[in-house]
Amino acid sequence: MRVIASLGWPAGTTRIIASAERRARETAAYLAESLGLTVEIAEGMGEIDRSATGHVPHARHEELASALFAHPEDSIEGWERAVDAQARAADALCRLLTPVRAGGTCPDRQVGDLLLVGHGGIGTLLWCHLAGRLISRAEDQPHGGGQVWAVTLPDLVPVHSWRAMETVAGL
Repeated sequence: MRVIASLGWPAGTTRIIASAERRARETAAYLAESLGLTVEIAEGMGEIDRSATGHVPHARHEELASALFAHPEDSIEGWERAVDAQARAADALCRLLTPVRAGGTCPDRQVGDLLLVGHGGIGTLLWCHLAGRLISRAEDQPHGGGQVWAVTLPDLVPVHSWRAMETVAGL
């Protein structure tokens, strides 16, 4: 992240919003610092609620995640249902892009690029929503983290699905 941030990636970004989770906030902070921005926190963009099982070994987590994507209308061992998490994230994004008119001082639309920083599960669900795809593990980010997808603003038309951040940053 420090290398990517030192290159000024993503140039053109005028707003960075992170979910409330620590790793998302830390990642957003690296990028925001290099761009001279502050990080906004969006509660509704948090990862899929998996508190019912707590931390589980990686192999078990992957089994549960696959079941979550395969059965999006079911709660898998008490996890938040995929359809509910997707609706929550889509609603949060809508609120983030809708100006709050406090005394008429807010702009009519987002100016510049917006960077959302969060975790992969919720990112995949949001991607499926924006791309008009069914919830599916096939839409999930490749393993390894550090993946990004893009849509245009303000109309939210998909540009590309998950790609390695280093690739998009030109490394």
